[in-house]
Amino acid sequence: MPRWVLPLILVTVLIVAVEIYTFQAFKTISKSKLVRFLFLATSVGVYLYSFITIFGYDRSNGQTPQFQMAMGLLLTVSIPKLVIILILFGEDSYRWILKLISAISSGETKSLVGRRKFISQIALGLAAIPFASFIYGIVQGKYNYKVLKYQLTFKDLPEAFDGFTITQISDIHSGSFTNKEKIRYGVDLINEQKSDIMLFTGDIVNNKADEMDNWMDVFDKLAAKEGKYSILGNHDYGDYMDWDNPQDKIDNFQKVKDIHQKIGFDLLLDEHRYLEKDGQKIALVGVENWGKGFNQAGDLQRAASGIKQEDFKILMSHDPSHWEYKVKQDPLHYHLTLSGHTHGLQMGIEIPGWLKWSPSKYVYKQWAGLYEEAGRYINVNRGFGYHAFPGRVGIWPEITVIELKKG
Repeated sequence: MPRWVLPLILVTVLIVAVEIYTFQAFKTISKSKLVRFLFLATSVGVYLYSFITIFGYDRSNGQTPQFQMAMGLLLTVSIPKLVIILILFGEDSYRWILKLISAISSGETKSLVGRRKFISQIALGLAAIPFASFIYGIVQGKYNYKVLKYQLTFKDLPEAFDGFTITQISDIHSGSFTNKEKIRYGVDLINEQKSDIMLFTGDIVNNKADEMDNWMDVFDKLAAKEGKYSILGNHDYGDYMDWDNPQDKIDNFQKVKDIHQKIGFDLLLDEHRYLEKDGQKIALVGVENWGKGFNQAGDLQRAASGIKQEDFKILMSHDPSHWEYKVKQDPLHYHLTLSGHTHGLQMGIEIPGWLKWSPSKYVYKQWAGLYEEAGRYINVNRGFGYHAFPGRVGIWPEITVIELKKG
């Protein structure tokens, strides 16, 4: 028996159980056969489309927009049902407790209390929130670009760089894009920041270099006064698809690296550059991908070879786990590290000053935004594009602007 048969059977049983349970809410609040039919037809249609697409997924094609849409629709109909199940399960527990109390009491054993209509209404009302959020995230949220600005002060920043500005973008994932007008708007918004330099922290494609073919004329418009620099991310190595032969993967990797030059970026491959102003300089260091549990091609020592202890240093490293496990302990003292990779899982809740949550926080200690430890900073950019799930819910695409100050 093929290995996928048993998981498919288990998933099917789970889905049927979920559907039967959530259908109870619809039966309680509506006697309309049309409403019940539409509920079942929508669910069956989404499951069939998603399973046919996902199980028919050819890894030699990479992750296509069609695959991502299947994942998006599956999440859109599944997550709200989890909300319904939690509420109905709570009510069912209450009903059975009453039944148990009745059974062990000295009085007459009462029949199981019926499900209350208003509980089902509450369940469906609450489930509508994530449902609407996921629909918005797929249609518009993935283009809801946010410019986040930070001002960081360092005592040892060279005076010539007081007020120096950096625009950071990350995780373009061009293979996911479908709307050129929206992407062009995002690129224009990046350019409107008019920063001194622009830094791109990896994942320009999902897997294949040709994913950028239709977007080169958009991203080659990116501009910065003092230059544009970039690094690779884990997806740029082509590790997440099957290749006909090893040479094809090697050739693709070279083409991915060539993209950076074609759109005007200086790609740093375990290298560094000195940025100079008025006779003073700071070191810009770029490493290949290094991630806990991911490709660990990056060599920080090689990248920093020749850099002095007293130099002010900015490090570009795609995966923030590099900072947690390696960079922040490094004796060279990297003042500012710029990362991406997590996307904040593209879903969560952020209310500035009140709440910042995403399932991503259970995987990465630094998962979105600015963090500081012992005078060393890391900014984890939430990403410009999207991947796997074709949308964003609460965690919006990000353009980061950092101003360096001496003080």
